[in-house]
Amino acid sequence: MAASADPQRIIIENCSIATVDAHDTEYASGYIVVADNRIESVGAGKAPEGLAGVVRRIDGTGHLATPGLVNTHHHFYQWITRGLATDHNLFNWLVALYPTWARIDEPMARAAAQGSLAMLARGGVTTAMDHHYVFPKGSGDLSGAIVGAAREMGVRFTLARGSMDRSEKDGGLPPDFAVETLEGALAATEATIDAHHDASFDAMTQIAVAPCSPFSVSTELMRQGAELARRRGVRLHTHGSETVEEEQFCKELFGMGPTDYFESTGWLGDDVWMAHCVHMNDSDIAAFARTGTGVAHCPSSNARLAAGIARVPDMLAAGVPVGLGVDGTASNESGELHTELRNALLINRLGAHREAALNARQALRLGTFGGAQVLGRADQIGSLEAGKLADLVLWKLDTLAHSSIADPVTALIFGAAAPVTLSLVDGKPVVEGNHLTTVDEDAIARVTRDEARRLAQIAAGA
Repeated sequence: MAASADPQRIIIENCSIATVDAHDTEYASGYIVVADNRIESVGAGKAPEGLAGVVRRIDGTGHLATPGLVNTHHHFYQWITRGLATDHNLFNWLVALYPTWARIDEPMARAAAQGSLAMLARGGVTTAMDHHYVFPKGSGDLSGAIVGAAREMGVRFTLARGSMDRSEKDGGLPPDFAVETLEGALAATEATIDAHHDASFDAMTQIAVAPCSPFSVSTELMRQGAELARRRGVRLHTHGSETVEEEQFCKELFGMGPTDYFESTGWLGDDVWMAHCVHMNDSDIAAFARTGTGVAHCPSSNARLAAGIARVPDMLAAGVPVGLGVDGTASNESGELHTELRNALLINRLGAHREAALNARQALRLGTFGGAQVLGRADQIGSLEAGKLADLVLWKLDTLAHSSIADPVTALIFGAAAPVTLSLVDGKPVVEGNHLTTVDEDAIARVTRDEARRLAQIAAGA
């Protein structure tokens, strides 16, 4: 909703501010005024005097204010299968875990979403995303359970309704009982759009069409999925160019590499974003730049599965939209996005560009405005500017962990994970004093532990 004629205002003062706007405007000491669910003003010094309807005034001394972090790729259900297959590459890891994942049900999906969302939110994420593609027969309303968990947490959320219809008998990786039919997947995806998608400016829940990957999805599901998304005006998401093995798979099966295959099925465009994109040559990057196709960069997962180092500096130089993703917590057990800010910078410096690959402010942009671009919401979130939605984080940087780092952005990106003193989503507090305000963290820890054990028992007895 837009700010009302007599809005309630929150004033944050005396903090450093990194706006991540088009000019990378920063203030050594400044203020932010929030009116209802919008940012009303941002500037240097003290907030304007005489503002009406001030319900809260926050002293941000010792803090850095940034836009809320935006997570662009995740698999929430994996929260209850963390710590397994820790020495596998992608294909072997998938083969090892699909039989377990294929036995999830609605209570498991809800608990796993609660755990994933809690870890994201308490670490500064204000917009979350989940790519869920495992829908075992008779498992219940998994999409509804995930969306419900996000609403309870109070974060902005995109559910990428995934699907798989290429099983082992068709040359894919998932077991036969873990996939849907082409018709069933398309119908269920459209029903999810009908039930949950909100196209408004301040939407809290949006849906994307998201067949899983070239090696678990038929060409017809890719084509018809793209047609469905564009007919309904929603975005498209999938995995792309994650490993060398995937490239070989595409060439053997389709006679072309992943990017050419995606283009042949309608899967390049400014309404598309893909996870990983590790193995991209110059022509692939040029195709993404030409079409405005976005990338969800997942550095920790790429390292965990030994996939490689994505060419993020080259993508950015070419004009490709790039955001950050946690990826599933079975390949990134920490499950929070601050790690990705730091690892995006550090891991890319191991590549061809070395110390010039990324700097602290570029890493912060990937995790905020870059993510907003990738999700198609750059006019609404991702920077601290008047008129944008009030999704912001106040990071505490005056403790021992950051005490001797003079530059606050450097402290946030290069330093240890900073405590979150305040996180606002839509103008409402989701984190206060480094604790979630909307849910009981201890209760979530208990239920996720119980559901992980139940899933392990079911899988062991199958």
